[in-house]
Amino acid sequence: RQRAHAPYSKFQVGAAILCDDGSISSGCNIENASYGLTVCAERNAVGAMVLGARKPVAVAIVADSREPTPPCGMCRQVLAEFGGDSLPVVSRTLAGKEARWTMAELLPHAFTRSFL
Repeated sequence: RQRAHAPYSKFQVGAAILCDDGSISSGCNIENASYGLTVCAERNAVGAMVLGARKPVAVAIVADSREPTPPCGMCRQVLAEFGGDSLPVVSRTLAGKEARWTMAELLPHAFTRSFL
């Protein structure tokens, strides 16, 4: 979160993925003046995870917000691709307020390879 590049929104987000081999892949959001090019912390963490050919076990998100922040729709789809319905996602505020979901709760009708 502290390394996020968020000069426009000032909304710094950090994400970490616990992988099946015990390693942790982390990411932060990276904004761009062309807003559509902005990449969320969760998707950057997935990219780092894929480089090591690992599988996610759990996802953690931290943001300076009043309420715990769930992943955006794009990140939900990417997390569902790699983690499936049972992947736990935990979000925490800097004040320590926490929320927990599974991917099935966050994205109940994910588009998966079964549709292809």
